[in-house]
Amino acid sequence: MYAATKAAVEALTHILAKELGPRGITVNAVAPGPVETEFFMAGKPDTLVENIKNMNPFGRLGTPEDIAAAVAFLAGPDGRWISGQTLRANGGVI
Repeated sequence: MYAATKAAVEALTHILAKELGPRGITVNAVAPGPVETEFFMAGKPDTLVENIKNMNPFGRLGTPEDIAAAVAFLAGPDGRWISGQTLRANGGVI
C-alpha cells in the first residue's frame, strides 16, 4: 500500500505541475529518507538504526532540518524553474 501511495503522489505531482504551470505555480514533492524523529525511532532496536544509518554515504539519519531545507529550496525563489519533480532527500541512499 505504501508503494502505491508514493506512486500516486508522484503521478499527481506531474499532473498538477502541467495543470498549474501556466498560472506560474510550481508543484513538486519531497520524498524523505529515514529521518531521526520520535515517530521513526519508536520501537526500533539500536542495531537496526545503525544498519539504516550505514545505508547512506553520510552514515547518519536525516534530521527534520534537512527536510525543511529541501522544502524551503523548492518553495523559494531558487526553485522557481523546478516543477513536476520528486526530490529524494535521503542522504544518497540508492
